[in-house]
Amino acid sequence: MARGFSKVIIVGNITRDPELRSTPSGTQVCGFSVAVNRNYRDGSGEQKENVSFFDCSAWGKSGELIAQYAKKGSGILVSGRLEQRSWEDKEGQKRSRVEIVVEDFNFIGGSSNEGGSKGASGAASSDVAPDDISEEPIDLSEIPF
Repeated sequence: MARGFSKVIIVGNITRDPELRSTPSGTQVCGFSVAVNRNYRDGSGEQKENVSFFDCSAWGKSGELIAQYAKKGSGILVSGRLEQRSWEDKEGQKRSRVEIVVEDFNFIGGSSNEGGSKGASGAASSDVAPDDISEEPIDLSEIPF
């Protein structure tokens, strides 16, 4: 039997403000949805647009960072795996949902106060002005590796 593999990479815009929740054990999980637009020409040559919506969940530190810096409309690149969840609703109907479990992400577009220039590590773009950079040569013996 072949070993399964699931990998998804999408780029789009967050459709609603991310919601940060905690599991009973205290693990943080952030839920959000991403809209991905696709432009194409139909058989008659007319320009068309198709929008797909993908539910995502980010666990732990990734979820905390997304909840802190992203908002509705923020651009995001998400990579992760597909996961299907099944449950019964209050009426006893079986339900299921396929969502992207975020393994890595990058904010895209926007300014740094919108979270646009921060990556998955949460590190902001450099705030160092060119005048603050030292002109001294680097002593390679001080590098620990």
